[in-house]
Amino acid sequence: MRVLKYRKTSNKRNTSRHSINAERVKIHVTKGDTVRVMRGDEKGKEGKVIRIYPKTGRVLIEGINMVKKHRKARNADEQSGIIEQPAPMHSSNVMLIDAKTGEPTRVRARVDDDGTKERVGVRSGEPIPRVR
Repeated sequence: MRVLKYRKTSNKRNTSRHSINAERVKIHVTKGDTVRVMRGDEKGKEGKVIRIYPKTGRVLIEGINMVKKHRKARNADEQSGIIEQPAPMHSSNVMLIDAKTGEPTRVRARVDDDGTKERVGVRSGEPIPRVR
């Protein structure tokens, strides 16, 4: 007698379920960088990167893309109300600010003689230091 099985998912069970969700997006800016917004409502504004979301390819920038959030008090000490906080925006909409010229630039990687990798601004050719 033949064993009954559910045909739609019978062949798909062994594949890893969350492999697509776990993929990371390569982001050209890091936490602490100063960036300029190139697209959207906030175009032309500059801010510091607070946080990076590698799974979605988004960045959170200080004072940019502000949204209002209705917050309920969780305990007796907190106060309810509407708070403003920055919302993440896609990393493709921002460009890194060159430390030397103060203008937005694309980033290239260069390996020094001693083997260390550093970021270099394409326009000026000067190294861009990583903020720790």
